[in-house]
Order: sequence, then C-alpha cells, then structure tokens
Amino acid sequence: MPVTLQRVDQATWESDAQVRTDLVRIYVDAPAERMPQAPEDFVSEHLAEAARFFCCAHFNDRLLGAVAVTPQSEAWWLGHLCVRKSTRRRGVGSRLLTLTHQSASQEGRQLRVISSQLAMADQLLLRGLGYRLTQTGDYFELDLPPKGAGP
Repeated sequence: MPVTLQRVDQATWESDAQVRTDLVRIYVDAPAERMPQAPEDFVSEHLAEAARFFCCAHFNDRLLGAVAVTPQSEAWWLGHLCVRKSTRRRGVGSRLLTLTHQSASQEGRQLRVISSQLAMADQLLLRGLGYRLTQTGDYFELDLPPKGAGP
C-alpha cells in the first residue's frame, strides 16, 4: 500500500472538505476511551493553536490514519494515533509513524509520546519501531541522528 504523508494544519482543515470528512472519520473510528471529546471538536481544538497539526496517512486521495502533533523546539510530541477501522492491521499506523519520523528528522526534531496515554498495543508498536521509554518512564522517545550524520 503506497501510503504517503499529508500534513493537515488549520488552513488545510478550513479549505478542504474532503480532509475534514476523512479526518473526522478517522477519529470516529477510534475506540471511545481514546477520544477526549467528539471527533470534530477534538480536531478543531487541536488545530486552534497555530503551531499544531496532524500528520496523516494518505492513500488514493483519502486519509486513512492520523496522529496529532504538537511541535516544540527539540521535539514533536505525538498523540491520538488512529487508523480507520477498515484499514487496520495493514501497516498503515507503522508507515504513518515512519513518515512522521522522516518529516521530523528534516527539521532536526525528536519524536516523543507521553507513556500514560498509551495502551499496551501502542507501546508494543512504538518499541517495534525503535522508540524507547525514558528512564523516568514519562514518555517514549525516538532519537534522531544529528543532521548530516551518516547511517
């Protein structure tokens, strides 16, 4: 499945009806215990802060998965990863996190996820992708190589 990354910010949310439909559908499919509020309200509130955005898995002109991103100076904080129910267990979530990692790497940022927000399945996914739990256990982190560093 050739999934690509699409960044959705406030301007995209306001101007693209298909993005609005797809992003809300992604979070409608989320397990109820993972959503802090109604999906459309959650997306709107996340995007209300200027720097925040979503990294989305894009395939065949549709968004299949999303992760909420809150950028800070050294890291992108990720939350609320969700994939449409109809496309789960096909690698979309892993691909989305890999593409998000590549995008963050271009900006020289680490990826971090607060551990208290994660179900065990999510923790296993992150560990499989190379994230590690910090010594304090507060969050998972994916260290990125410094800009210009070789493999």
